[in-house]
Amino acid sequence: MSNVVHHRTATVNGRDVFYREAGDPQAPALVLLHGFPTSSHMFRNLIPALAGTHHVIAPDMIGFGQSAMPAVDEFDYTFDALTDVTAGLLEQLGVNRFAVYVHDYGAPIAWRLATRSPQSVTAIITQNGNAYTDGFVKAFWDGLFAYAENPTPENEAPLRGALTLELTRWQYLNGVADPSLVSPDTWTIDQSLLDRAGNDAIQLALFRDYPANVAQYPQLQQYFRDSQVPLLAVWGANDEIFGPDGAHAFQRDLPDAEIHLLESGHFALESHLEEITGYIRGFLARVTS
Repeated sequence: MSNVVHHRTATVNGRDVFYREAGDPQAPALVLLHGFPTSSHMFRNLIPALAGTHHVIAPDMIGFGQSAMPAVDEFDYTFDALTDVTAGLLEQLGVNRFAVYVHDYGAPIAWRLATRSPQSVTAIITQNGNAYTDGFVKAFWDGLFAYAENPTPENEAPLRGALTLELTRWQYLNGVADPSLVSPDTWTIDQSLLDRAGNDAIQLALFRDYPANVAQYPQLQQYFRDSQVPLLAVWGANDEIFGPDGAHAFQRDLPDAEIHLLESGHFALESHLEEITGYIRGFLARVTS
């Protein structure tokens, strides 16, 4: 059955990379890239919903989920390095053309894949995956950028709050009209992985590297203008991390971008799975084959 989800592990550059896979390998490929502080678990319900028409692959980033978690002195925790591993996995699987679904941290990884190899990406689906400074909600991001610029203990302390159960739970429930739709398993699983010894140092390293993503926005936006890659934004409009201005901004460089704002927050898949799935199916049917 094409919608059966397989749970696999590959070795990429000497590191174990866990990924979920479903669908016919001969079908058009769709790569799902998760955000912070989660893993491919966030796509557990979306994968079988899309596997009837696509070969769906959802990896866990190094340091997240079920993938390897080397210490910070054993692996360079930057978004460039995470992209290298993702590219290595796709090469190993023989996937050289694909549509991509991005969320949060998954966005800067996909943007690097696209700008490195523009012909590889057939379409983009972004669910609160930012590509413009318009999308940053100032109250959330000011502390991270201050820490990245000057990583003192004083600036680090507030960022450690982002690694707590309170903040992980908030990310799931923030902006959701009916919180009963969100399973507590989501934040419980994510927090158990964040709480692993040494994972705090990994997350802080990625916080420090985040401005490198913003520095690439001009190159990324030029890629959008040059490629006119098909893009669908299905965006939690009440997200207090990446606000709805970030969704509308895509139309500056991609006038044909399809934008849908949902009455949800950062993890809109938890409350709007069927609606998002419907938008994705229609979009991919129109723009890929």
